[in-house]
Amino acid sequence: MWSGHLTKWDGRPPCDVATPSDAIPIPNLLKEPMHPFLRAVARAATLGGLALTLSFAVAAQQPITLHGAVQFDDTHPFNKSLLKFEELVKKYYGKPVNFVLHRNSELGLEKDYFAYMSQGISVDYGVVSPAHMSTFAKAAPILDMPFLFRDLDHWNKVLDSDAFKPILDDVSKKADVIIIGYDGGGTRNIIANKPIRNMAELRGFTMRVMGAPIQTQMFQAIGAKPSVIAYNEVYNAIQTGVIGGAENEAAGLDAMKFYEVGPNISLTQHAITVRPICFSGKTYRKLPPDLQAAILKAGKEAGKYGRDLESGGDSALLAKLEKEGKLKTWPFTDRAKLLELAEPVKQAYAKEIDATDILNKVNAIK
Repeated sequence: MWSGHLTKWDGRPPCDVATPSDAIPIPNLLKEPMHPFLRAVARAATLGGLALTLSFAVAAQQPITLHGAVQFDDTHPFNKSLLKFEELVKKYYGKPVNFVLHRNSELGLEKDYFAYMSQGISVDYGVVSPAHMSTFAKAAPILDMPFLFRDLDHWNKVLDSDAFKPILDDVSKKADVIIIGYDGGGTRNIIANKPIRNMAELRGFTMRVMGAPIQTQMFQAIGAKPSVIAYNEVYNAIQTGVIGGAENEAAGLDAMKFYEVGPNISLTQHAITVRPICFSGKTYRKLPPDLQAAILKAGKEAGKYGRDLESGGDSALLAKLEKEGKLKTWPFTDRAKLLELAEPVKQAYAKEIDATDILNKVNAIK
């Protein structure tokens, strides 16, 4: 034992370690029966490990839940498209998966959804205007540039092509958001608190535009006075006279009841909407490969479903609202002049954002 001085040792093992003469015999576990206490410990360890394994297995079997977000209710084509997406994913995946669609701007606006998807929080999928992607991918707004498409047939052919692939790659790389399909299809017109029928009446007209710079540049070029205002503030801004109107497709003006404050619809037909269906890259990478494949396939098909739905019902909805006395449509007699003024802006903007090749590819599609 220790003698009491750290510098002196009496030759025996330190502390109370047993010497060979007083050691407790340790049974040979291969030849002798296990001591009851050791057997109990081993059994508890086995059961504990089994329970842990089972708990992991149960957790692994819990259905995955995906959260979507949209600004409208289920009467809007965007909602119908996202519900179709849910239906198709379940069909192609063939295993339990839950979807929660947050409607009526419950989680904010499209710009918020895109930020959430980029960060991998709150929203896994949603429909987002290209204007809200410009912070990450400066070429993204060309997807929705005014006067980009000649007509609906051209619009559909472009979206079924790979013309926009460089933009998709850029959004995926820089924002970590995957574009899995294209929604949209509404023809956008000017919504006004007074008739806007020609260039003279358009000149100096104060109107809300989306946040991408091309939107401001384009409407300035055609003589209007554009102002960037949040979508959910447009109604009040027209009502209070802050602006004279806005621009939107039939489904949007109906859902937001813009006709109550801007009952004059000028048929400028300046754009056909493209609204990408987006999916969070951070969420996507956590999913099993077969669910990833189902999401990509379903996104493309749901987008086509939504486009057909909105583009087919756009003019019919305007006609219905006009028949009900909620609005009045006005042909824009100087549309050829709009196209003329818009062309140099399109070319200059494409060059500025390194998208000239994309614009040329779009123009070349017949």
